[in-house]
Order: sequence, then C-alpha cells, then structure tokens
Amino acid sequence: QAQLVESGGGLVQAGGSLRLSCAASGRPFSSKLMGWFRQAPGMEREFVAAITWFPRTYYSDSVKGRFTISRDNAKNTVYLQMNSLKPEDTAVYYCAARDRDWIRLPTMRDEYDYWGQGTQVTVSS
Repeated sequence: QAQLVESGGGLVQAGGSLRLSCAASGRPFSSKLMGWFRQAPGMEREFVAAITWFPRTYYSDSVKGRFTISRDNAKNTVYLQMNSLKPEDTAVYYCAARDRDWIRLPTMRDEYDYWGQGTQVTVSS
C-alpha cells in the first residue's frame, strides 16, 4: 500500500514563497501521474498541478507561471515550488497519485488512487 506524506506548509506573506514536498513510502513507487490539489474552507478540492514520470507537467490557469511541480524519482518525492503567493492561494494542499493510464488529464478528485493527509498553506495579505 502506497503512502503519501506532505510537508512544507506554513504561514507566509503575500508575494512570498513556499516549497511543498510529497514523499511516497510503503512500496517502490512508480506512479504514472502525481499531482497537487488544494481545498479552501467551504470549497471543492481543486486541481493545481500534475507531473508524469517522464516528466511532463500540467498546471491550472490560476497557478501557471507562479508554481512549479517537479519530481525526484530516486527519492520518490514530488515538489511544488510556490512563488508570488496570494491570499487566495490559502488552502490545505494535498498530494495525489494515479497508477492507471488516462486519455484526458485527470483533474478530478476521484480520478486519483492515493492521497496524502494534506498540509496547510496560509498566505497573509
């Protein structure tokens, strides 16, 4: 059973940066797709970014140009570098992984097979 553990969240001022990490453990991890989602209070969980094994990256329009997703396959770890943070980026950030093939980029919660417990990111104005 794969496990995902996020870290790196915290409180930062608007315009600042944070780097989130997602470490995979439990078994050798070679997921086809790893992603980051976020969920603000009272809101649906939304897609932020994803990265394939090769890697190829995908971003939501709201973070494109500010966030960078990367992965270190040797360490079974995925990162989310977040720059130019805004108060509207405040949310719990979740790491997710998908082992199945896909035709259209998976961006919905139920399209991923594994989830971490989340890490809080708070951006003050």
